[in-house]
Amino acid sequence: MNKAIVTLGLLSLLAFVSCKENASSKVNADNVAVAAERDEAAKLVPVMSFEKSEHDFGTITKGTPQETVFKFTNTGNGPLIITDAKSSCGCTVPTYPKNTPIAPGDSGEMVVKFNGQGQNQVTKTITVKANTEKGSELLRIKAFINADAAAAVGPTAK
Repeated sequence: MNKAIVTLGLLSLLAFVSCKENASSKVNADNVAVAAERDEAAKLVPVMSFEKSEHDFGTITKGTPQETVFKFTNTGNGPLIITDAKSSCGCTVPTYPKNTPIAPGDSGEMVVKFNGQGQNQVTKTITVKANTEKGSELLRIKAFINADAAAAVGPTAK
């Protein structure tokens, strides 16, 4: 038991003596400067502001391709980078400036093409992923689709 106490005491003394070094003398000033720069850059957050977040094509004939443009501005204080934009279905295709930095105050466009397929009232969503605080934005398109031109006119009287 005495051996255990003596061993424990020696280990404690060794740990106490080895921790006496001045830790601040081991800090690399270059690393501190790089970390401060990184922290300042992290505070610069882009904000993606759209002129509209929804577009209604109205009543269209089935199979008639449609297209709209969603204009946006970077109203934040950091460069905006769109990494991805996906539609809720394959009938809607977004085109956007992928991985292209958009400076604060600058604007851009996202073109959304819809093939006009579906029936009655349809709503499609486009999820835009970017380096904003929220991480993603949601856009919508909608239309009322007539089956064909004859259906838009109505039944013929005899």
